[in-house]
Amino acid sequence: MSFVYKEIIHEYPREKRHTLAILQDIQRKNGFIPREAMEYVSEYLNLPISNIYSVATFYKALSLKPKGKHIIKVCSGTACHIRGSSSIKEELLELLGIEPGETSKDGLFSVEVVNCLGACALAPVMVIDDKYYGNMTKDKVKSVIDQYKGERVYE
Repeated sequence: MSFVYKEIIHEYPREKRHTLAILQDIQRKNGFIPREAMEYVSEYLNLPISNIYSVATFYKALSLKPKGKHIIKVCSGTACHIRGSSSIKEELLELLGIEPGETSKDGLFSVEVVNCLGACALAPVMVIDDKYYGNMTKDKVKSVIDQYKGERVYE
C-alpha cells in the first residue's frame, strides 16, 4: 500500500459517509483508484470491499483504470448532436485509435462521451481538461489534438 493512500485516508474519520470523498481524493492524487486503495479503504472504514467498489463504479467521475494525461469530453446533448457532434466524436476516435472510455496508447488522451457540457450556444462542443472548444468541425479536431500532442496549447 502506498503511503500516499494511507495519508489521504487517515485524514478522514472512520465513517461510511466519507467513502466518496476519500475515493475522490485518491483519484485526484493518483489519476484513478487502484484496487489496493479500495481494499485499504474497506479495512479502514470496516466496510465490505463490495461497498467501496459500488461507490467507485457508480460515479462516472471515478475511474478504476488509469486515464490519459488529458481528458477529452465530447458532448452528445441535443444541441451538439443536431450540429454534428457524432462526426466530431468519430473523427476524434479515429485520430486517437480508441473507443469512448479508453486511453490512447501513448497515455496522452482519454475520451468520454457525455450527455451535456452546458455550452449549447457553442455546439458542437469538446472539452479537454477544463478548456472548452466550441463550434467544432472535423478539421478543428485534428488541429486541437496536434496542439496537445506537442504541448503547445494556445488560449
